[in-house]
Amino acid sequence: MTARITLADMHKVVDMMRGAASRHVMPSFRCLDRADIRSKSGPLDIVTVADEATERDLTAALRAAWPTALVLGEEAVAADPALLDGLATADLAFVIDPIDGTANYAAGVPLFGVMVSVVARGDVVGGAIVDPVCDVAVLAARGQGAWLNDRGGVERRLNVAAPVAARDMSGNASWRYLPAPMRDVVTHNLPKVAGSWDFRCAAHEYLMLVDGRCHFLLFNRTMPWDHLAGWLIHAEAGGYSAHFDGTPYRVTDRSGGLLYAPDRASWQALRDLLLTPAA
Repeated sequence: MTARITLADMHKVVDMMRGAASRHVMPSFRCLDRADIRSKSGPLDIVTVADEATERDLTAALRAAWPTALVLGEEAVAADPALLDGLATADLAFVIDPIDGTANYAAGVPLFGVMVSVVARGDVVGGAIVDPVCDVAVLAARGQGAWLNDRGGVERRLNVAAPVAARDMSGNASWRYLPAPMRDVVTHNLPKVAGSWDFRCAAHEYLMLVDGRCHFLLFNRTMPWDHLAGWLIHAEAGGYSAHFDGTPYRVTDRSGGLLYAPDRASWQALRDLLLTPAA
């Protein structure tokens, strides 16, 4: 039986995320020394002391609240990739991205966020994204809608943008990580949409998408800490998404890309526009 996660549970998670951000993320923002930043797999893949402290804080808080749950953080998995093996079968699991947009954070750019998703027996059942600069959170529990909670505690329901023709859509295509042939196709076709941009931060791109402030997102890399939370919030806000080949996204998927749109028909039109090579 899949674990039941409620909106009240997700509000508790958001409170933990806000607390960890107030203790570790914001005090270090624009205060990092060179020794506080190091490279992981390459120059574009970095981690800071704030990432690590935030992940430790959230891991401890989530384990205290749900003692039997599996808790996986991006930095813990970087140190021990085998930790991911239990994600799809755990009765309850939490996946943490302590600072999404670390490159922005380390550069002093205020576009970064904290993300947590909840997985039960392979199903994404909860998700939350917190912008600690503006103190805004978006959250969802499966079957209970998607919601925005602002710094004053005011809450409103989220809805994706209304469908429009593919050429009238705006959004982000994260083309840098696409394989070379597809990257050439997408970058050639991007001028055919109404507008595109890149925040270098999936958290903020999802904040735009789920609040109807853009129409689409396109990603190639599908690591769980980057996308599970946003994927569920987008679905609960009424949107449609799938891998580039049209198959559904699963928690175990690490490839196949992700394309988001307001509904299935506009997804297909956008896919045809962006991913079809020129004749």
